[in-house]
Amino acid sequence: MALGCCVIAACSSPTPLPPIVTGDYQELPLSEGAEVLAPVTSPPPQPPDLSSCGALASLPPERAIAPGAESPDSVLARIAARGRLIVGADQNTNLFSFRDPATGALEGFDIDLAREIARDFFGDPSRVEFRLLTSAGRFEALEDNDVDLVIHATTITCERAERVAFSTVYFIGHQRILVPKGSGISATADLADKRLCSYRDTTSLATMQRVAPPTTTIVAVPDWDDCLVMLQQGLADATSTDDSVLAGLQAQDSNLEIVGPNLSIEPYGVGVNKENDDLVRFVNATLERIRADGTWMKMYNTWFQLLGPVTGPPEPTYR
Repeated sequence: MALGCCVIAACSSPTPLPPIVTGDYQELPLSEGAEVLAPVTSPPPQPPDLSSCGALASLPPERAIAPGAESPDSVLARIAARGRLIVGADQNTNLFSFRDPATGALEGFDIDLAREIARDFFGDPSRVEFRLLTSAGRFEALEDNDVDLVIHATTITCERAERVAFSTVYFIGHQRILVPKGSGISATADLADKRLCSYRDTTSLATMQRVAPPTTTIVAVPDWDDCLVMLQQGLADATSTDDSVLAGLQAQDSNLEIVGPNLSIEPYGVGVNKENDDLVRFVNATLERIRADGTWMKMYNTWFQLLGPVTGPPEPTYR
C-alpha cells in the first residue's frame, strides 16, 4: 500500500503557482458602469433658447374643490379613487431625493414638494407612493402613466417639453464645478489634461463637452454618487453639474468645494403626462401656495444653506 501511494504521488502534476502580481495597487478600477468617453470631434450644439419654444410657460393654476369630482374619467378622479399620489423620484441625489442612512426613509427637497402636493390633494402629506426611477426612464414612466408625476430635479428643456408637460419652475440650479480643496482648478480652462466625471443622463454632460478643453478626459457614470467616490479615490479631478446637486455631494465630504462661474442656468419643473392638463394646473396651484405662504423658503433653508441665501422662489410664467 505504501509503495502504491508513493508511485501515485510521484506521477501527479504539481499545482501551478499563480502568476506574479506586478504594480503597487495605487490604480483603482472604475466603478461598475463607468465609461471613458471618446474625445468629441465636434461639440454638441448649443440647446435652443427656452423662450423660443415656450417650455417655461406652464398652464395657469387651478384647484378643484373636490379633486376628481368633475368626471370619473379625469386624472384627478383616478388619483382620488386610488387614494394616493404616485410620484417618480430618485434615491441617490443628496438634498433633493435620497435615503436617510439612519431611517432608510426618502428625504429631500423633491420629497417635501411631493408631500405638499399630496397635502393639497388629500389633506394628508403622507399619501404618496414613491417609485424609484432612473433619469433615463423617467419620461417613459410618465408617457406610460406608470406614475402621476416625476419630481426628479429635472431640467426643463425644449426637447423634453415635446415629450411631457411641465409645471412652472420650482427651483433654479446653476452649473458649476466641484473639486477637492487645493486642487488648483477654478475654471473650465484648468480642466486641460484632467479627468472629469459626469452623470451620463444629464444636460450637464453636453455642456461640459462644449466648454471643457479638448484634452479633458470625461468619464460618464450611472449615478452622481459614483462621481463622489471617484473624486475621493483620486480617479477624477473634478465633476460638474448644477450647484444644487454639487451641494449634495459636498455635504457628504467637507474636503470638496464648488468653484468657478455659472456655466448654465437649469430650471427644474415637475413632469406630468402631456394629456393631464388638470394635474398640471393642480401642481401649479400647490406651487403658488408654497411660494406665498413661506413653505418654499422653509424647504430651501432646510436643504440648501450651503448655497447661501436667496431672495425667494422662482417666479412663475404662465401661458
